[in-house]
Amino acid sequence: MVRLMITENEADQRLDRFLRKYFRRASLSFIYKMIRKDIKLNGRRVREDTILSIGDQLTVYMPEEKFRELTAVKKKSTVKKQFKVVYEDEDILIVDKPRGLLIHGDSREKKNTLANQVCGYLQEQGSYDPTGEKTFTPSPVNRLDRNTTGLVIFGKTAAALRSFTRLIRQRDGVEKYYLAIICGRLETALVLDDRMKKDERRNVSELADSSEGKEAVTYIRPIECGDQFSLVEARILTGRTHQIRFHLANAGFPIAGDSKYGDVRINGRLKKHGITTQLLHACRLKFDDSPDIPEDLRGKVMEAPAPADFIRAEHLLIHGKD
Repeated sequence: MVRLMITENEADQRLDRFLRKYFRRASLSFIYKMIRKDIKLNGRRVREDTILSIGDQLTVYMPEEKFRELTAVKKKSTVKKQFKVVYEDEDILIVDKPRGLLIHGDSREKKNTLANQVCGYLQEQGSYDPTGEKTFTPSPVNRLDRNTTGLVIFGKTAAALRSFTRLIRQRDGVEKYYLAIICGRLETALVLDDRMKKDERRNVSELADSSEGKEAVTYIRPIECGDQFSLVEARILTGRTHQIRFHLANAGFPIAGDSKYGDVRINGRLKKHGITTQLLHACRLKFDDSPDIPEDLRGKVMEAPAPADFIRAEHLLIHGKD
């Protein structure tokens, strides 16, 4: 018999979901059999959809050797840290992601991801122990494409992750700003609100009508124009897949270097100058002073300077200097 005390990071989730994460080497059928026969919560049999609370005591009627076998955590190999820390407190980590790094793994790259690098960093700092935190992993609140650089928020605790995810989804308390170099001269501000849908098979976003598309709103402010390109600031109210890239391309101002939505002819010319991916950078996060924002972040602005290759492209395309 083994007794578990539910912690803050484990609370506010269904019993069956907790058990699936905790007993990571057990089959789904075994989990539900446990709930029916081998589990008591605070001394009582309960349903699989029971929501756990801090301080609940879970009793597992299982030999300790079997328990250790089913809950063993596979040791993760560490990956070299490539990101920069912009802000950190007990609950939140804000990092500056470099170009070429996935946030989560895909079929081609599972190990060297931003999420794994952050977990490795937090383990080194002593603020995350995967052997103790069997049901929670520090995770990103917002996401960037592989070749988009800039600011990503991570929740270091389950409560912080839930809170910031809700703020982002409800568009409340956090404003997200980007820099982009676009094809064409843009001299007036734009409000782009084309509805979008995602083609999962091709991993691209498409224009959609009101019946099937999702709301998407992007504000574009021109900063500086060159002869054929413009430097702009984008602020998004929603967070759809490739939103800024799709909206700008659909408005006739594709992002320079964008292989999915960009101008093939222009991109071919840009490659001769070493510009091979979209020039898009998540440069600023602005937090309001509402009570929902952690006190240390209220009214603050977090910024990440544009990377060297973006600045070089700006000098070349906007100012005509190599």
